[in-house]
Amino acid sequence: MEGISATLLWDIIKHVRSWLANRDRAGDPRKRQSVRALRRLVTAARQTAVYMRHLEESGLQEHTFERRLAALWTDLGFELRDLGLDGLAAKCQMRGRQWVDPGRYDREFLARADSSLERIERDALEILDEIDT
Repeated sequence: MEGISATLLWDIIKHVRSWLANRDRAGDPRKRQSVRALRRLVTAARQTAVYMRHLEESGLQEHTFERRLAALWTDLGFELRDLGLDGLAAKCQMRGRQWVDPGRYDREFLARADSSLERIERDALEILDEIDT
């Protein structure tokens, strides 16, 4: 596969396999919790993308909104960890810390951590597809 390291591919496989095993043991209430959390994650990624576009276009920070993003991503991280979605949970926690201190991580670090908004959203949507099947 071009563009994906063997380590990243192995981590993705382990993450999905672990999640599927947990999902198979989970009952319907747990699945509904997972669906709600993953949908909130997609929404958070899109809200964040819109705000980041606002920052790029206007250069104006809105600390009130950044405070809400920090809380939203942090809450999602805890919720996903409780559901056994540890990989996504860690990325959410990282995003929460980033909004507390936007200079904390540079783009290169975020790229290496594979925690782009697009990647997080894609992972969430893939898991949602697995739940639906």
